[in-house]
Amino acid sequence: MAGNEPDAVLNPKFSSPDAAPIEWADAREHVTVAEIYWLTTVREDGRPHVTPLISVLLDGTFYFCASADERKARNLVGNPNVVLTTGTNTLAKGLDVVIEGVATRVSEPTLLHRVADAYVAKYGLEWQFTPRDGLFHHESGDPAQVYAITPVTGFGFGRGEFSQTKWQF
Repeated sequence: MAGNEPDAVLNPKFSSPDAAPIEWADAREHVTVAEIYWLTTVREDGRPHVTPLISVLLDGTFYFCASADERKARNLVGNPNVVLTTGTNTLAKGLDVVIEGVATRVSEPTLLHRVADAYVAKYGLEWQFTPRDGLFHHESGDPAQVYAITPVTGFGFGRGEFSQTKWQF
């Protein structure tokens, strides 16, 4: 890994002949500005659960929130392994990113305030959360637990000149 960036390793088997690996700095920019992500968690019986959500990337960590009674939060109690994806829904251009990682609850007040500020900066005042008692509070619903996803492995799927890149964090 160069500095704090994971090495970008191209898989030639699933890439165009002249394709180059996608550097994490480029992929990070893509996932930073993405508005919608898909989170995959695993139910107690082993079945996957996938749901769209909003997320912010702060200091190399992805954050999302969920109320305690949501399926994704209940799944994380028994299995913290997750997959977070975002991308385009086109074949000829764009980039899809898949991040495999581990989700953990966060409740430290200073961090929660930073994450809440990141949500407002990215999504606007509609997504203004008030951190209190280790949770996010919002006028429209139940208090939400906040989770951090620590990336373990990532994959980038380039479109147009097709490429498949792997990053190990």
